[in-house]
Amino acid sequence: MTPEPTPLATRPGRSGPVWLVGVAIVLLALNLRSAVGSVGVVLHPLRADLGMSATVAGVLTTLPVLCFALFGATTARVVRTLGLDRTAAALLVVAGVGLALRPLVDSSAAFLALTVVALAGCAIGNVVLPALAKEHFPDRLPLISSLYGAALMGGATLGSVLTVPIADTFGDWRIGLGAWAVLAFAALIPWLPTAIREGRAGRLDRPRGPTLLRLARSRLAWACGIFFGLQSAQAYAQFGWFPAILTDAGLESGQAGLAQGLIPAVGIPVTLLLPTLIRRTGDRPILPWVFALVTSAGWLGVFLAPTAAPWLWASLLGIGGCAFTWVLTMFGRRTATAGGTAGLSAFAQSVGYLVAGLGPFGTGLLHDLTGSWDAPVLVLMCAALLLGPVGMLVARDRTLEDELD
Repeated sequence: MTPEPTPLATRPGRSGPVWLVGVAIVLLALNLRSAVGSVGVVLHPLRADLGMSATVAGVLTTLPVLCFALFGATTARVVRTLGLDRTAAALLVVAGVGLALRPLVDSSAAFLALTVVALAGCAIGNVVLPALAKEHFPDRLPLISSLYGAALMGGATLGSVLTVPIADTFGDWRIGLGAWAVLAFAALIPWLPTAIREGRAGRLDRPRGPTLLRLARSRLAWACGIFFGLQSAQAYAQFGWFPAILTDAGLESGQAGLAQGLIPAVGIPVTLLLPTLIRRTGDRPILPWVFALVTSAGWLGVFLAPTAAPWLWASLLGIGGCAFTWVLTMFGRRTATAGGTAGLSAFAQSVGYLVAGLGPFGTGLLHDLTGSWDAPVLVLMCAALLLGPVGMLVARDRTLEDELD
């Protein structure tokens, strides 16, 4: 019989209010997409001021996926050195410094370098979020995962929506970009008490998960990495090309932009429903098949009648995008320890973000080769169906530690 969850205010083994850690986790998640979502909307004045070529701008827009894969792979070692809570505090400092300094420079090279600094902090945050949830809320994983998943989506939306109004208010795109450093340093405040306590505890409580080399022998780790890559490829293809597909089909550009904004907007409330859905479905692979079929249906609508019901197609893609939060939750449910969660998260996200780069790149390449959006949309539709069978492997009731042993 499953034990009743321990009340948050009285969790044993932790000093201080645990609800504050929950707030800190959500604030951390809110920061992890601001470095990405804030750049694209001011790219035109940014390029003009810095003399940035189109090629360099292309590198800038590709950096998130590359940094998430590269720095995500180093996270397990950082956690073993600092501990989870101090890693959370440190990554917010790193991200905040990068966000604060990059608007102050006057060269493309310096801007790219400081963007890498900011993205390094965000990449480590991506990996430690599931481990932090496992460490502090082991019996409430679906709830805390849904909250930080919604915060991740909300952070991406806020970065896109608020950067231009802030820049217009102060008359400078640099202030619009730099303002997001304030959010990073504000999110640092609730992490300081737990980070200080963890530092005083020394190395005794620091999670020690499996190495990436050992994880490479795990079928579960590869299933998680492939699933994460498939859903991320879908998301980045939607971010990069969904409005273009609609406008080329005849939809007005403003309506196409609103349709794209609907994708994460629909995902937020559905993400908040995930705890209930996970509790009802248990370890049955119902949800990954739902994500697969709904995403595929959205692309099928785009293929057959892109301008007939773009709001419906965007809503279906938004619901399918909740596969992201589901697999983050699985990192905790498929591991027995916070160290195992950190290791699995690092491996899966490193593999996944490398796969994710194929989504926007392959979509653009197929369009250039065929002169039409039909082939890329059909490929995305078929790729979405793979979420079902791969999700079945992730959903199986076993732990990473048992498989490795």
